[in-house]
Amino acid sequence: MMAYGEIKLFAGSGCPTLAQRIADYINVSLSEWDILRFPNENLFVRLHGSVRGQDVYIIHSHDRPVHRNIMEMLIAIDCLKRDSAGRITVVVPYMAYSQSDKKDQPRIPITARLLANMIEVAGADRWMTIDLHSGQIQGFYNIPGDSLTAFHILVEYFMAKNLDAVVVTPDLGFAKRGRNYAAELGFPLAFVEKRRIGNEAGRQALTLIGSVEDKDVIIVDDLIDTAGSIEQAVNVVKSQGAKSVYISCTHLILSDPATERLRNLPIKEIVATDTLPLPEHKMLPNMTILSVDTLLGEVILRSHEGRSVGELFNE
Repeated sequence: MMAYGEIKLFAGSGCPTLAQRIADYINVSLSEWDILRFPNENLFVRLHGSVRGQDVYIIHSHDRPVHRNIMEMLIAIDCLKRDSAGRITVVVPYMAYSQSDKKDQPRIPITARLLANMIEVAGADRWMTIDLHSGQIQGFYNIPGDSLTAFHILVEYFMAKNLDAVVVTPDLGFAKRGRNYAAELGFPLAFVEKRRIGNEAGRQALTLIGSVEDKDVIIVDDLIDTAGSIEQAVNVVKSQGAKSVYISCTHLILSDPATERLRNLPIKEIVATDTLPLPEHKMLPNMTILSVDTLLGEVILRSHEGRSVGELFNE
């Protein structure tokens, strides 16, 4: 017997297509609710049916408009809590503010911690996300959660290509996770070195630690926002004799001018996941989007049934 009632899935505005795919995998229908925006931009959530005693999952990525989607998620949690849901799990494929995870300058906030506090105060019992920018964010939560990764999905895709490649990280900050990619794929690893030049505000890619000459290159990162780091990394590896360049990441945020930067770069393929919906005008011919629906659907089922999530990854 389950500790809670039936699975109830709700789709937020942040990723409705992914939510439907997850529902199809679990073989349940998405529960219905109204999400209304008043003329003064206040939001209102109303359930179509009771969730009393049920195991409820809100699937809601922090897509644009980011702050409206965050507020919608928090109001939805409160709504479900006040209808006496048995357990509320917020499933956020892409978690906003995950780059604001430490106080590395004077007089700045740690917004990832603030967001964790708001999710807890709203009434969530558990959380679930994919590829946080840094692992320490897990410690910001006092409620249990599942910090998942699209690593296995992306690695499996590249394994099928039979490349003779080098894995490259666009900076030293991603070196540890880059090493995991290289080890799993059986490829050597290289790093793009960055440092500040004089008093300039931005960092500049200067050189490559490792060799990529006459090799395929897979540049790996957790996300692409403005694509500035990717642009620098591609230029560096091409200048060092790379034969072809692939990009692998989990989250395609693509803030302007990312799409144009990627369009103009000599990239053979950009491989990412659907943690965020990709507008048609930002979809490029060389993009391959892999779905995380099976990953999230399976983890939701295991969470509901009280089974190990680690077994999915032989952990």
